[in-house]
Amino acid sequence: MQDFQQYGAWRASVAQALEGYGAALRDAALIDGAGEQQLERALARLRDDRLSVAFVAEFSRGKTELINAIFFADYGQRILPSSAGRTTMCPTELLYDPALPPCIRLLPIETRAGHLSTSDYRDDSASWTVLPLDLDTPQQMHETFHQLSRTRRVAPSEAEAYGLWDPEDPDTATSLGADGRVEIPQWRHAIINLPHPLLKQGLVILDTPGLNAIGTEPELTLNLIPNAHAVLFILAAETGVTKSDIDVWRTHIGAGPGRLAVLNKIDAMWDELKTPLENDAEIARQQQDVAQLLGLEGARVYPVSAQKALVGKINGDMALFERSRLGTLEAALFHDLIPARKEIVQRQLHLELDLLAAGERALAATRTRDLVEQLQELRSLRGKNQGVIAHMMRRVELEKKEFDASLFKLQGTRAVFARLSTELYSTLGMDAVQDQADAVRAAMQAARFATGMRAPVRGYFEAVRANLDASCAKIDEIGAMMDTMVRKFSAEHGLALASPMSLSFARYRREIDEVEALFLKQFGTATLLMTSRATLLARFFDSIASRVRRIFRAANLDAENWLKVIMAPLEAAIRQHRDGLRGRQASIQRILDATDSLEQKIAALEATRQALETTRADLAGRAAQVAALAATELETET
Repeated sequence: MQDFQQYGAWRASVAQALEGYGAALRDAALIDGAGEQQLERALARLRDDRLSVAFVAEFSRGKTELINAIFFADYGQRILPSSAGRTTMCPTELLYDPALPPCIRLLPIETRAGHLSTSDYRDDSASWTVLPLDLDTPQQMHETFHQLSRTRRVAPSEAEAYGLWDPEDPDTATSLGADGRVEIPQWRHAIINLPHPLLKQGLVILDTPGLNAIGTEPELTLNLIPNAHAVLFILAAETGVTKSDIDVWRTHIGAGPGRLAVLNKIDAMWDELKTPLENDAEIARQQQDVAQLLGLEGARVYPVSAQKALVGKINGDMALFERSRLGTLEAALFHDLIPARKEIVQRQLHLELDLLAAGERALAATRTRDLVEQLQELRSLRGKNQGVIAHMMRRVELEKKEFDASLFKLQGTRAVFARLSTELYSTLGMDAVQDQADAVRAAMQAARFATGMRAPVRGYFEAVRANLDASCAKIDEIGAMMDTMVRKFSAEHGLALASPMSLSFARYRREIDEVEALFLKQFGTATLLMTSRATLLARFFDSIASRVRRIFRAANLDAENWLKVIMAPLEAAIRQHRDGLRGRQASIQRILDATDSLEQKIAALEATRQALETTRADLAGRAAQVAALAATELETET
C-alpha cells in the first residue's frame, strides 16, 4: 500500500508546483484563455486522478473476502459481507467523495424498467436510497453492508421486464420458485463512500456480482470493467477454470495490461498428509494449467488464500499471512498499476506544459518586440529637434490607424466564424444524438426477433461515426480559416503569432469503436439465435446510447472550449500590440512636451525589458521544476 501513498504524494507535489507556475504566469500576464484551459485541465487531472480496480468472479470464489483481506483488515473484522454462497447481489463501488458523508448509496432495481443506465443516475440524488455509515462502530457498518446481499421475490413478468429472467433461457428459467415467483436483487447498484486512506487518495474498488450478472448489467460490460485500470479475475484453486469462467474471460476481460488471475482458496489444497513441497508443487501445477487456459504467463496467475490472509492480518499471525501468499499479489497489483497510470499522467502533463510554454513565448515575444521598437525610436530621438520628433509622432499615429483599420476587417471573419460554429453543432449537438437513439429504439420495437433488432444498432454506430466525422470536417474548416487569418495578420503587422491550437476527436472515435466492439462480442449472431434476448438487447442499447451521449457531451465541451479560445492568442497579441502603440505614442508625446527626460524614459524601458527577461527565466525555472517533479521515480517496496 506504500506504493499508492507515494503515488498520491507525487500527484500532490506536482499539482502544487503546477499551481505555482500558473500563478506566476498570471502575475506576469503571460497566459491567455487557451493557456488557462490547459492549466485547469492539467490540475484537474492531477487532483481527481482515480485508479480503479475491478474484482470479477463467479459466486463463491471468495472475491469479497479478497477485498476485505487487501483493503479492510485494519478494521479488525470483515467489513463487506462474505459467507458461503452469493453475497454481493449488485455491482458495488467503493470510493471516497469528500463532498458526501460516509454512507452507502443504493440504486433501486426498479430503475432497470426505464431507458436510463446506471451512469445516467449518478448525479440524480433523488433516485438513490442513502444509508449513513458509523465509522466508529465496525459492527454497525458490517450490518449496514448486508444491504448488498438483499433480494426480493417478484412475478416472472416483472423480472423479465428488468432483463433478469428469460423463460426461454435454461440458465434463468430454472430460478422460478415453487411459489411461482423469481428471486432478484433488491438493488441495481451500490456506491460506498468511505474515508479509507487509499480511497481518499483516489483508489476506486469495483466489486461485481457473479458472472451471470455481468451479461445482464450492461454498465459492467460497457463501462466499469473495460475502464478499470486493473482487473482481478478470481478463480477457485480446487476447481480451476470452469466453462463459465472461460466465457467471461474471453468476452469481458481478456489478457492485457493490468489483467491478473487470482487462484483463491489454496488452503483447500493444503493436504496435511503431504509435505509442504508436495503441496506447493500441486498448487504450481494448477497455476500453470490456469495460465495456459487463460492465455496468460504463469507469473500473472497468483495463488492465494484470502481467508487465511485476513485471519493472519487481524490476529497478527504473520506466518499464516506469509503462507497465504497475499503479499505477492498486493505487491504485483500496485507495482503494475501505479507505474502504468503514472506514465499516462506524465505524458499528458508534458503535453500541457509544452502548450503553456509555447503560449508564454508567443505573448512574451510580442511584448519584447514592442519594447524594442519603443527603445529604438527613443534612442533615435537623441539630439533630434522638435520637428523630427513631431514627424515620428505622426508616423506612429498612422501605424495605429492602419492597425485599427485591419481590426475592422477582422469583423467579417468573425461573422464567418460564427456561421461555421453554428453549422458545427448541427452534427455535434446533443439533439442529433438523441434523435438517432430514439429512431433506433423505434426500429428495435418494430423488429419481431432479436436478430432483426441487431441491424438498427449497427446502423446507429455508423450514424454517430458519420456525425463525428462531419464535425471533424467542420472543425478543420474553422481551423484553416483561423490559420489563414493569423498568418495574414502576422505578416501585415510584423507579429510573432503561433498557429491556432488544433482540436482532435480521434479519442472519441476510438471510444465509439470500442463500444461497438463490446456490443458485437456480447451479441454475436450465434448467441442471438440460441435464445430470445430481446429485452437484454434493448437494455444493452440503452447503455450504449448513454455511453455515446457521454462521449458527445465531452466532445461538445471540447468544441465549446476550443471555439472560445481559438482566437485567444490573436486577441492577446492584438491587445499587447495596441498597448505598445499607445505606449509609443505616450512616450514620444512626453518627449515632445518636454515633460519627461528622454534618457529617463530609455532607462525605464530598458529596466522593463530586463524585468521581462528575469520573469521569463523565473517561469522557465518553474516549468522545469514541474517537469522534474513529474519525472520523479517512485520508490518501490522490496
